[in-house]
Amino acid sequence: METARRLGERGTGAAGPAVLIVTSHGRPRQLKQALAAGIPGFLRKTSTATEFAAAVRTVHSGRRYLDPDLAVAAIGAGESPLTDRETEILEAAGRGGSVEQIAAQVHLASGTTRNYLSSAMGKTGAATRFEAWRIARDRDWL
Repeated sequence: METARRLGERGTGAAGPAVLIVTSHGRPRQLKQALAAGIPGFLRKTSTATEFAAAVRTVHSGRRYLDPDLAVAAIGAGESPLTDRETEILEAAGRGGSVEQIAAQVHLASGTTRNYLSSAMGKTGAATRFEAWRIARDRDWL
């Protein structure tokens, strides 16, 4: 995402490269990040050849191309109440492991990680960190 954002800062068309993100992890959150970064194209890897060609042509001409199904999901997802750090920690929690293992993955102290997990659980209304991960994932916040 960071590389695409930096390329997008150079402009599109003759002024710079046209950026089209093609991803196997197309989620509403990633689409919203791409839009916020000014990236004009976002497409799932599972798109058809016709869709891919249309996306390349559209972005090359200076217009936006968004995966239609993902755009609908992003609109329906609403805004996440989770901070970026809470999101990162919940994603790590969803992979399993102890608080200490999650803390090591996100480069934080265990106590700080517990605090973020507790906050995320409160915002999702969950009783456990895994339930918080599941709720956030079901609501397309991750």
